[in-house]
Amino acid sequence: MIHWTSLVSQAIQQGLGPLTVVYCLASIGLNVHFGYTGLLNFGQAAFMMVAAYSVASFVATWGLSLWLGVAVGLLASVVLALLLGVPTLRLRADYLAIVTIAAAEAIRQVLASVALSHYFNGYNGLSAFSGSFYALNPFHGNKTLHIPLPFVTDISTTWGQQDFYSMVVGWTLVAFCCLAIWLLMRSPWGRVLKAIREDEDAVRSLGKNVFSYKMQSLVIGGVIGGLAGMLVALNQSNTSPAFFATDTTFFAYTVLLLGGAARVFGPVVGAIIFQLTLSALDLFFSQATSTDNGQHALLPTWLISNDQASLVRFIMTGLILMLLMIFRPQGIFGDRRELAIDNR
Repeated sequence: MIHWTSLVSQAIQQGLGPLTVVYCLASIGLNVHFGYTGLLNFGQAAFMMVAAYSVASFVATWGLSLWLGVAVGLLASVVLALLLGVPTLRLRADYLAIVTIAAAEAIRQVLASVALSHYFNGYNGLSAFSGSFYALNPFHGNKTLHIPLPFVTDISTTWGQQDFYSMVVGWTLVAFCCLAIWLLMRSPWGRVLKAIREDEDAVRSLGKNVFSYKMQSLVIGGVIGGLAGMLVALNQSNTSPAFFATDTTFFAYTVLLLGGAARVFGPVVGAIIFQLTLSALDLFFSQATSTDNGQHALLPTWLISNDQASLVRFIMTGLILMLLMIFRPQGIFGDRRELAIDNR
């Protein structure tokens, strides 16, 4: 039996929750790289990882200030962008893609290694470092949001005080980043980035330093990705290499393509829809295959079992994305011309 009120309420809770903010910030960074500059960064998880582990290790390993860890995490994102960009940004776009995806996996394996477990605790990750962050939490008790929907009553969504605080901080960062990107892309600097995406040889012929502009774009997008990494670490009070696998970057790209590349609010809408869809499908198939209280499952076991229910959401989401790429490849708010990449 499907409990639609509970399904809608929990889906909204996930669709606006801290994890949605994390993918939104990661996607905003990719929007600077891919949407506006045409850079194929397949290692956004690396920027998230170095920032998250900077915060976690400064507190949990060395007993230093959380806010010093935040500053070092942002600096680490800048350094990583420089290390990745210097040898690749003068080459074709696919070289950056290869280097970034390899760097992300290399960093993940190093942080999970046994040799460094004394500092980073291997695959178990670091924990108990968010105290200074939550000490500033002005909210007390659970927070409930009542949402009026047509033909449905009593829809309310509740977050714990820590999740709600993370949401407020996260969505504030999203608003700040969107405003900054909107202002930057309306400036002459932003117009140069868009021109580089279209034809960097033409931009170079006008006397612009294409390498410098690409590097600036890589740094800005990497720092925004670093903010996403720090937020997920602080919200979970844990940072583990398992979260920063390659699929994290691909989820961020999914969010970007769903909302529309080179659109300021594309990542925001894409993140909400992506997380809403995943959560709603997961809840639907879990309830449709459940036999609690002696009731028959809505879907027969020969078609799908309860153990398989959590995996079907990815199959259905992939199908939706395939249809989106066929009928509207530019995303919900995007322009098909924005997806053109100069690979020279």
